Amino acid sequence: MLKCPAASCSFRPVSSISNPRNVVPHLLKPNIVDRRQLLISLTTVSVTPLLESTNILSTSNANASLFQMPPYRLINRYFLVRAGESEFESLGVINTNPVAKTSMDSGLSIEGRRQTARAALKLKAMGACDQSCWIWPSITQRAYQAAEIIASVNGINRSLIVPEYSFLDARGLGAFEGKTLDAVAQVYEADNISPNIRPPPIDDGTPNESVSDVFVRVTQLMSILETQYSGDTVVIVSPDSDNLTVLQAGLLGLDLRKHNDLFFSPGEVREVNPDEIPAYKEPASGAFKCSNPPSCI
Repeated sequence: MLKCPAASCSFRPVSSISNPRNVVPHLLKPNIVDRRQLLISLTTVSVTPLLESTNILSTSNANASLFQMPPYRLINRYFLVRAGESEFESLGVINTNPVAKTSMDSGLSIEGRRQTARAALKLKAMGACDQSCWIWPSITQRAYQAAEIIASVNGINRSLIVPEYSFLDARGLGAFEGKTLDAVAQVYEADNISPNIRPPPIDDGTPNESVSDVFVRVTQLMSILETQYSGDTVVIVSPDSDNLTVLQAGLLGLDLRKHNDLFFSPGEVREVNPDEIPAYKEPASGAFKCSNPPSCI
């Protein structure tokens, strides 16, 4: 038998727990919760203060997420580096299939290592990483190897190497895959006509990318960098020239059809000069004011 002091024991009548016949059934139904209203209330109470406290809703971050070419301004300092010559390039062969991008055959040749070492020393002479820097290489073997050489020469911890898995892939040249490097001239002839012309396709998995396709990729990359960092130095390491020439043309507001005029040689280094970025011009839709709406013409 259960025993307890009378003062500490309290019992509810069975009728308060069960559903006796003399109680109207609908009075025992639980309150129905509107899930949508619950989520809204939770968002209002919990999420909004969090966003405000972490400055996620700040104007600068909002603007960074709307990155466009040419940019209104750059938050970070940028250096563009083309990786040294690859093994395939040393053989005079085009290799842009992303399936092979992590293969050792896509790594730096002996000459490519020399070129990359010179690039690393040039970055050091330019003071690129004096106050530390982030190194963003393509995951392509030669670009990542170049990043490791740059980090070693400039005394940068490997934890500051951030591999990029897609936006910095070498431009896919489609049916030109496996042909000699001289064939790239045909690609650039098409680029001069229109940035939207793609190389002929192929069925081995190699993309056939136009200049516009590359432009979308590098713009997405810059959007990430300008959102993720603020006041930092970023060294972008590309496995080919086209990523960098299209990026530089976009930053400077140049005609994308002429991107190859900015060609990067293997191991070449350039700093992005903010002074060369054209002044922001307010679009006509923002500058035009209607004095007598709706009759504005």
